[in-house]
Amino acid sequence: MKNIKYIQTVLLAVALSFTSFTSFACITSESESNNYESDANSGLCSNTIIEGNLSRNDTDWFTFDITQPGSIDISLDHNRRDDYDWYLYQSSGSAVAQAETSNYPETGSYQALESGTYYLKLTRYKGSGWYDLNINFPEGNTPPSGECNYGTRPSKPGALNAYIAGSNSDSCGELTENNGATLLMGGGSDVDDAFSNRVTPHIGSNQDVVVLRATGTDAYNDYLLSLMNANSVETLIIDNRSKANDPYVEWVIKSAEFVFVAGGDQSDYLNQWQGTLVQSAVQHVFDKGGVVGGTSAGMALMASSIYDPDGVSGAVSEEVVTDFCHETLQFSEQFLSIPMLSNSLTDTHFRERDRMGRAVVSLGHHNNNYFSIAASEGTSIFVTSDGNGIVDGDAEVYVFRETAQTQRQTLSCGQAVNYLDVLRTKLLQGDSYNFNNHSHSGAELTISINGNNNNFYNPTNPY
Repeated sequence: MKNIKYIQTVLLAVALSFTSFTSFACITSESESNNYESDANSGLCSNTIIEGNLSRNDTDWFTFDITQPGSIDISLDHNRRDDYDWYLYQSSGSAVAQAETSNYPETGSYQALESGTYYLKLTRYKGSGWYDLNINFPEGNTPPSGECNYGTRPSKPGALNAYIAGSNSDSCGELTENNGATLLMGGGSDVDDAFSNRVTPHIGSNQDVVVLRATGTDAYNDYLLSLMNANSVETLIIDNRSKANDPYVEWVIKSAEFVFVAGGDQSDYLNQWQGTLVQSAVQHVFDKGGVVGGTSAGMALMASSIYDPDGVSGAVSEEVVTDFCHETLQFSEQFLSIPMLSNSLTDTHFRERDRMGRAVVSLGHHNNNYFSIAASEGTSIFVTSDGNGIVDGDAEVYVFRETAQTQRQTLSCGQAVNYLDVLRTKLLQGDSYNFNNHSHSGAELTISINGNNNNFYNPTNPY
């Protein structure tokens, strides 16, 4: 990994995209050839995404003017497999700020002491492909605050099944950046209160909702439109990677305030959506302060380590306790970066399908900083950026984690699991749990798993 030469406090995450204002000539895409400072692209507007591409032996230059002293905040988003860097210059001299880490987005800031012309150089350390560049800087002419920031809705491709209820226009919702929240729902019946009493107050009424599926219908549209008093609800059926990379799909997701992933198969979602515009667009909604979440397979997608059967049978408690490395236990890396769910696992349809053994054994496959959130059907937990979660619904949400008393006696491939004193917290309607410090209002119980026994739970009923 390269050294960080100079980077100040990170201020921005992925910023708004597809900016278009009729009264301001803001560029929204890179134009070649801009390989040298003398050919730098100009016409940048503050807080306006510029879409570009870096290829082998390519360097991209941009220039902009600031009208008064202030902070210049830079965010360079790109595919996680790539490694791009940026360097900020005044009209002469060496770089005044730079970001040369392997982070994505590559972010940083510089406190300008005077007005003047600045240049930004983008380079690639490895990889090639798309990037989204956002520079926030003091400027004299800024777009009117009432205008939307995503431009005109692109044309819908004929192969895409997309169904909209409500308005076709962007509601121009105002959110608080870095105040994103997540809704985790356990499957079965949807939880009305979670949508109306948790999501709607967070994003406001008359906002745009997107439902993502790989198969299914638009059954959520009228339900959520009425329940949330939404401006629109649009269901996108995204069943291949071509559709997942379509500009229409990206626009619809990015301009939304709430993205909800329906039930289905999380392996299918990962195969079709990971590494595509769908993934970056959903992340954008969270980063700008919106809500992302899902039910059943959609809830699975919110974890930092995702249970991912992908071609094998679903894991069953009574089987996985007999072999710690049972073939049905497979995990994939996170789909979204949700800070309050760092080091998390999830499980759904929990009590109904007796998945406690599965959840606890899955926890044993991760280091002792991990915790597992498991929701029964008809139940949800809404988690805000401060880590605080609150439960709605008719059943339970469970949280599992290790403590100093936990013993990993036998967690070895080919052997029955013997895992002692895992802390189980049971949460009911109205209960809260803070995932930053693990304070809560639920009921605690220590449970153990011994796969050598016919009844492998201790106590016999750990629910």
